[in-house]
Amino acid sequence: MKLRPLFDKIVVKICEQTEEKQGSFFLPSNAQEKSEVAEVISVGPGGMIDGKEVKMQVKEGDKVLFARYSGSQFKIDGQEVVIIKQSDILAVVE
Repeated sequence: MKLRPLFDKIVVKICEQTEEKQGSFFLPSNAQEKSEVAEVISVGPGGMIDGKEVKMQVKEGDKVLFARYSGSQFKIDGQEVVIIKQSDILAVVE
């Protein structure tokens, strides 16, 4: 299924953490913090939002940092995605 976000919304897929840290404690995966790095998979059109012109600054395939607890999480076709506002994106990772 393809998602087409509306207005200033962006659909992102959380990037898997590849670093393994050695330590004396084991935390189950649901207790560990999720990465705030994600890949953009779909971008809304922008336009007039609350009386202001919003131009979209990211595109599909970009890797971005976003605010930790922003957006709404969904599971679509077995894949977890987060839908966030463009203003919740802090930076594009290059």
